[in-house]
Amino acid sequence: MMKPYDIDVKKYRKPEYPIDDLFIKRWSPRAMSGEEITDDELMTLFEATKWAPSSSNEQPWRFIYAKKNTPHWDAFFSFVSEGNKRWCKNAAVLVVACSKIRFTNYDADNRTHSFSAGSAFQNLQLQGSIMKLIVHPFAGFDEEKAAKDLGIPKEYFVDVMIAIGRQGEIENLEEKDRTREFPTDRKPLKEIVMEGKFEG
Repeated sequence: MMKPYDIDVKKYRKPEYPIDDLFIKRWSPRAMSGEEITDDELMTLFEATKWAPSSSNEQPWRFIYAKKNTPHWDAFFSFVSEGNKRWCKNAAVLVVACSKIRFTNYDADNRTHSFSAGSAFQNLQLQGSIMKLIVHPFAGFDEEKAAKDLGIPKEYFVDVMIAIGRQGEIENLEEKDRTREFPTDRKPLKEIVMEGKFEG
């Protein structure tokens, strides 16, 4: 039986230039065991989000969570699309991430609110990778229901849901998910980096 972090990531990912293995080993598995994670482990993940960059140090991100086997779990699980419920059922924690659309300290739209929230999430996921925890973001959920049921104010944009858990056995995933449980490669730099002007 194999767990996600047993996979040799470098078999699937070949960087074009030297970078720290931390970035190569970060990926988003689905195979979780259903075991609980501790409050200290969870707060360590959220601690990492605090140190992400943001415009005017606004820190517009907010994370609302529910741990499995608590009164909040069923509500959060109800937001998840049917396809994602197949594997999210084995998460230890479900999280709804949102970000404040306007600045707090002055009257203006914060056009980088989701960019900042994404930076905070990346910190969370990298910390999870270091801790050998699964941290999987997904867009397949009912964001309107989440906003309504969780009382998220209208000045916040619901960005993404995140499933967090301990590693499970890949073989226990349903076949549709098992066949894609491997680290994906990335586009070559020449497709995403341009000098002087936009190309392509």
